[in-house]
Amino acid sequence: MTLHLIQPPDGALRAVRRALAPEAELPPSSAAVLRHSAGRPRPLLALPVHALAGPAESGPASRLAGAECTGWRFLLCETSPGEAATAPCGHGGCAGAGPGGAEHPPLTVGEFSEDGLDGVVAAAEVVDGPDGPAFSHLSAGPFLDSTVRALRQAWQLAHGAPARYEPRLLPLPEHYASALWLHGGRPGEDLLIPLAPAPLGVAAHQALPAAELLARLERSPAARATALIG
Repeated sequence: MTLHLIQPPDGALRAVRRALAPEAELPPSSAAVLRHSAGRPRPLLALPVHALAGPAESGPASRLAGAECTGWRFLLCETSPGEAATAPCGHGGCAGAGPGGAEHPPLTVGEFSEDGLDGVVAAAEVVDGPDGPAFSHLSAGPFLDSTVRALRQAWQLAHGAPARYEPRLLPLPEHYASALWLHGGRPGEDLLIPLAPAPLGVAAHQALPAAELLARLERSPAARATALIG
């Protein structure tokens, strides 16, 4: 039916916008991500990042049901030349005001569309810290490209399904992998789309029922970090 993006916490959006402000100094690793960008990008949309709960013995369905949001990943797109920050944020000015009082372009929430995905250049990670949401780092590369591809795939899937899905990100640290989690409103509706590079024995971008994929991963050995020799 639809793919529905939820509004991130105000603090998470503020943390990203402060980090991306023209006058803000990014850590070298994050600045390197933007070395080919004409300027500082802007947040386009946000995906909640969830961590599986409990031990593997508790079962896939139980672990997924108890998964908690640990942060947010903002997809960043290039700012168009002359793009004025005049559009209201649509949420009472909650996080739209910039340092000079100008408002930023609104974040995409509600029904998802593919608008803007062609311009995605990086992702910004926000984690829950002791003092609230905090900017962590910028990233790019295979996982980002795969996330954009999975969102397009999810949009196609949602149009042919009777359910409404909420896209989330689900890290699978034991397998050095992640998946786009399409959270449905009823038990058994949830789908996972493994991102590339996918775990051994799993096809990237093959949407599967969440419980089925998690059960398959629990039966497979955890991935091992590759040691560099020489």
